[in-house]
Amino acid sequence: MPALDTFLGTWSLDLWALCFLLAAGGLYAWGLLRASRAGSRWPLWRIAAFYMVGLGSYAAISFGFLGTHSPELRWAFSIRIALLLFVVPAGLALGLPLGLAKVAIRQGRLRSVLAAVARRPVRLFSNSAVAPVLGLVVLSMMLTPLAGITRMSPLWEGLLGMAIPLLGLLMVLPMVEEKTRVGTGLIMVQFVFAFIELLADAIPGLLMRLSPTVFDGAAALGGARPAWFPTALADQQLAGDWLWFVAEIMDLPVLILLVVRMAKSDRGERKILDELTDQQMDELNAAHLHQRG
Repeated sequence: MPALDTFLGTWSLDLWALCFLLAAGGLYAWGLLRASRAGSRWPLWRIAAFYMVGLGSYAAISFGFLGTHSPELRWAFSIRIALLLFVVPAGLALGLPLGLAKVAIRQGRLRSVLAAVARRPVRLFSNSAVAPVLGLVVLSMMLTPLAGITRMSPLWEGLLGMAIPLLGLLMVLPMVEEKTRVGTGLIMVQFVFAFIELLADAIPGLLMRLSPTVFDGAAALGGARPAWFPTALADQQLAGDWLWFVAEIMDLPVLILLVVRMAKSDRGERKILDELTDQQMDELNAAHLHQRG
């Protein structure tokens, strides 16, 4: 492992990441300006979350040690992909970009087209079973030669650095921007799938840690290597440790969010039931028993 000053002092320019930052930051700023002109004030903490937590973490990951040494180190590449998939989208989603777009874009052809384009992906990723499967598929890439191909190709690594945060954002947005009332039963289903994801995300990291062979088949890059660079197998084992740690830690906020939503939904349902009269409760029980019969 590198010394702390080496880790904190390593920086490089990634043009792909710079384009992503300028595009995402510019579009969000344009949305804030349009929303302000429409008389809507966006909460400052959401703006700070989008720029500082979302784009700020993306910049640190892409321009710092992890982005600089991703082609050379499997563990740097693995941590980078895991953070781009889980951490960066969480910060971006807290800024409510979809909600801001609805406020900023007036009714018209453009809004109708964008809504039609976004409707199907959002509906797909709203399915509780999609996120666990998709997260496992992305992390399982580390167990194939595809990991070596993408991290050692500037083109594929650049495209991956932009695609992974967008993919993670699609996984998070339906949960963060959900405005409709969700029943306790549906939240329980989401909780079950989130728990399955907690277990499944550990599999790629465990396999990388325990395997005696290197999965990606990528050879070391030429040139002088610092003394702290690990061997290929040790590099993969470190990658497995970090991949397991980051994936498991980032699943915990999702479980906590679902518990909070479940508590709110339960209070709402109990409030509705408390407001019913005795006659309405009798009718509701009779209808329930009739359905079961």
